[in-house]
Amino acid sequence: MLRTPAYAADKAGAPLKPYSIERREPGPHEVLIDILYCGICHSDVHQVRDEWGGSIFPMVPGHEIVGRVTETGAQVKKWQVGDTVGIGCFVDSCRTCEACRSGEEQFCEEGMNATYNGYERDRKTPTYGGYSTRITVNEDYVLRIPPNLPLPGAAPLLCAGITTYSPLRHFGVMPGAKVGVIGLGGLGHMGVKIASAMGAHVTVLSHSPAKMDDALRLGAADFLLTAEQNAFKENARRFDFILDTVSAKHNYNAYLNLLKRDGTMVLVGIPEPTTLSAGSLVMQRRRLAGSLIGGIRETQEMLDFCGEHGIVADVEVIPIDRINEAYERMLRSDVRYRFVIDLASLKKEAA
Repeated sequence: MLRTPAYAADKAGAPLKPYSIERREPGPHEVLIDILYCGICHSDVHQVRDEWGGSIFPMVPGHEIVGRVTETGAQVKKWQVGDTVGIGCFVDSCRTCEACRSGEEQFCEEGMNATYNGYERDRKTPTYGGYSTRITVNEDYVLRIPPNLPLPGAAPLLCAGITTYSPLRHFGVMPGAKVGVIGLGGLGHMGVKIASAMGAHVTVLSHSPAKMDDALRLGAADFLLTAEQNAFKENARRFDFILDTVSAKHNYNAYLNLLKRDGTMVLVGIPEPTTLSAGSLVMQRRRLAGSLIGGIRETQEMLDFCGEHGIVADVEVIPIDRINEAYERMLRSDVRYRFVIDLASLKKEAA
């Protein structure tokens, strides 16, 4: 076993602090990855605070991982030492159910094996994430990072990137489509970049006028201030597709009425329950759908797309000893738009 420096929370709501975990030596089909950067997802905060229930402690968060292969198992065929790779939200799945066989491992009928706050296939060994210096993963669940992408900005693609790419791709957003993106945070800013690169005419929908300049800089063609009087009435039936990235409670019906006939609104945030009026859907044959992340195949497709278009997240890189400060700033929306941990700082701490 490989003793590995990490940062962990030992109970719900506890601050993250230095911790030591055990990583296994690579098996025949596994690779050992030296972690260079790990993005901080808002779900990390929810899990550490056990706000969704079922959190497993001690917890080492992190599922936006970028690093380099340092060792390969004897039968590994896909990777070589020195390859720059990524790990996203899961590290394994059953491989035999219909979802897995279709390349949709995120919907594994037995449950995907989460990169952290989960268990290995034995359902006993806890998984630990990217707030650590290395990780051992089966070669089939590893992703190739395009060589032209800066690694800190590439890390959030493993969650925020695929979370927004997948619904845009799955629901067939085409060049010229009128796309609205609700919210301009970690997810929303990626949605703007990706939808714009797909050729869509993108409008950011936000209650904050301070977001307008950033929205346009990130690639949006327009900005709709939803706090303005009559904003919803004047923009009724404007959009073909709306990507809703907001996790705070809000009025779905108001946004659905911004869709054209046969328009689609997809939720990627998980807010508190809200009332949905059937009339918002049936009167214009609209669709309200949800989307999670993507499978390995689609995530690699997203990374290649981002490589082709030079897309990365807007990030603020921090040393790991500022992790608790970063969590507090995230809760205040004081980041533009994703924190990323430079794991060199943890390696120095452990030296």
